This record gives sequence, structure tokens and C-alpha cells, in this order.
Amino acid sequence: MTDINADAPAASPAHLPMRFAEFVAMIAAIMALNPLAMDIMLPALPHLGAAFKIADGNHLQAVLSVFLLGFGFAQFAIGPLSDRYGRRPILLAGMGVYCIASVLALFAPSFEMLLLARLLQGLGTAATRVIAVSIVRDCYSGGRMAGVMSLAIMVFISVPVIAPSFGQALMVLTEWRGIFVVLMLYGLLTFAWSAWRLPETLSVANRRSLAIPDVLFAYRQTISHRQTLGYGVAAGVLQGALFAFVFTSQQVFTEIFHLGHYFPLAFASIAFGVAIAGFFNSRVVNRLGMRFISHAALFGFVTVGSLMLLGVLAGFMPLWLFMALSMIMMFAFGLMFSNFTALAMEPQGHIAGTASSLYGTLTTLLGIAIGAFIGQHYDGTLLPFTTGLFACTLIALAVVLVAEKGRLFMSHKAVS
Repeated sequence: MTDINADAPAASPAHLPMRFAEFVAMIAAIMALNPLAMDIMLPALPHLGAAFKIADGNHLQAVLSVFLLGFGFAQFAIGPLSDRYGRRPILLAGMGVYCIASVLALFAPSFEMLLLARLLQGLGTAATRVIAVSIVRDCYSGGRMAGVMSLAIMVFISVPVIAPSFGQALMVLTEWRGIFVVLMLYGLLTFAWSAWRLPETLSVANRRSLAIPDVLFAYRQTISHRQTLGYGVAAGVLQGALFAFVFTSQQVFTEIFHLGHYFPLAFASIAFGVAIAGFFNSRVVNRLGMRFISHAALFGFVTVGSLMLLGVLAGFMPLWLFMALSMIMMFAFGLMFSNFTALAMEPQGHIAGTASSLYGTLTTLLGIAIGAFIGQHYDGTLLPFTTGLFACTLIALAVVLVAEKGRLFMSHKAVS
């Protein structure tokens, strides 16, 4: 077992009395509310189709996309609210909405009511996403922030990695409603831990007005910054490729590769690449730099996208090759995710909540639009996904080149 306190920076006074390890674990647990609510649903989609008499697999993707829609739109308001009233009350309110929505989903009498509950779940987890990043930015900056984000990703990714297998086990032991019991209980436990141990990390002196001109000024500061906007757009495009993979994974593994009940194991194996990337990044980011790591990973992502598309066009994409390339894709995404976020947030410490909300809204909604577009074109083959993936990699690379004025792999000081 690796002791994450061993090489950790001294705990920031902003989150005392929590030690560094507990802080990382709590941030990971808070962030995990969202991917858990997404990935645990994958094995349940066929059961939901049977329960609500929906035969179209593409239509069932709404259980995932509606959740992400609520998640994306709510982030727009969460940041300014947390900059005005502090991180704790808004975070706890969001967790409360999440738990209530889980109860509504548990007793949903129709597919439409289930979708409404999923929308509310997404709204609730918007607070966890925005405020977790804001809290990290309140406490750390630069390479330290990227290191904390990487460690948090390494810890919380264990949840979505095992979530499909756990969801599959629940489908054996109970019906689909059991999933929402688990989501409700996890939400309550995380709520209790945060209420007990998490201090307020935003001082009263640093709180901002909610007056519309002030909020609009903060938004304008965020989107007008070349680095923040560039990495936000690039991250959103790459998330679109990831969402497309998640939206279609159950159909791909069961219909194309005929894995049946073994689908969660394949999904977990691929997703584990993100956890490895998080651990690796936390160890080397201070030495190699955020730009060098994320730009190298971006080129790796482009390579994977081109190999996948060429393989499908050539009619050669066996399961082992698809799995191998998907694992590399997830590893590269894991390296980019934390570093792109840190690079985007680095210039926005004075408006961390607002900037985090706008960044989250931009990346999530862009990712949903792209992911849903690719997912709805699933036709029983890998061609729509691989074509979309390759296009996303090229667009992301072009955007990063523009954001960095064509100078990749260079340190922050060299380009600022």
C-alpha cells in the first residue's frame, strides 16, 4: 500500500484539521458521486428497457444523457453561489438534492418520472463537481493542485471501475431499484462525512457579490482568458469522446463482441487505465510539468484514435485489440483530465468558484452534445464511435495549439 502522506506537501491551513490524506480522500469521495451515478447504471439499462417496455437501446441512453444534462446546466449557477455564500452550504445542499432524487428514482412509476429523477440527481452532483475543484483551488495551486487532483482521481476512479460489476451483481440479487438504494446510501454517508469534517475553505474576505454585473464580469474574466477557455474547450471535446464510449459501451460489448454478463469486467479493465494515470501523474507532475505530460498524452490520444479508425476501416478490430487501444485511450485521458483542469483553473484563483462552474458547464455540455451525437449514430458497428473519436482528438489538438500559440510542451513561465 502506498502512503499518500509520505511524499505529500504539508497540509494547507485552509483545510485543517484534516491531514493531507483525508483531504484527498474526501475530495475523491465527493467527486465520485457523479461517476458512480453514471457507471452503476450501465448493466441496468436492459432491465430498465424491460421494466418500462423500451426496446430501442439508443433511447435508453437518455438515462445517462439526461443525468449529464442536469449536471452540466446546474454548474453554471453553483460557482457564483459558492463564491458568495461559501463552499460548505452549497455543497451540502447539492448532496441533499442528490439523496432526495435517489428516493424519487427508487419509486419512479414511469420512465418519464425516472428521467426527471435522474435530471435532479445530475443537478445535485453539479455542486460536488464544481465545489470539489474550487476547494482544491482554495487550498493549492500549480503543480500541487495538479498533484492533489491526480491523487483524488486515483482514489475515486476505483468507484466507477467497480461500479458496473457492482451494478451487475445488484441485478442478480435484486431489481433495478436496488441501484438507487445504493446511490442514496452513498450520498447520505458522503453528506455526513462532509458535514462533520470539511471546514469552510473560502474566507469571508474573499467572498464575492452576487450582483449581476459582478457575476457577469467574473464570467467575462473566465471566458476571455486564452488559457482557461482553450483548455476548457479541449477538455469538453475529449469528454465528448469519453461520453460516447460510455453511452455505447453496453451495446458495443454485448452486441458486437457478445460478452453478455462479462461486459462489466471488460469496462472495469479499460477504466482502470484512468486510475493508473492518476497515480503516475501525481508522482511526476511536479518534475515534468503539467504541459509536458498533458500534451504528450494528447498526442497519444490522437494516435489511438487514428489506429482505432484504421483498424475498423480495414475490418480488423478483434476484442483484444479494442481492449488494448481503449486502455491506452483511458490512460491518456486520465493524464489530460487533471492537468487540463489545473491549467484552466490556474489563472482563476481569485474567482475559483465562478471559474470552476463555467469551466464545468462548458466541458460537460460540450461533452454531452458530442457524446450524444456520436452515441445516437450507433448502428451496430464501431465505425460511428471510431470516426467520432478520431475527429475529437484532432479538434482537441487544434484547440490546444491555438491556446498555446503553437508552443507545446513548454513550461508555464515560458508561455505566459
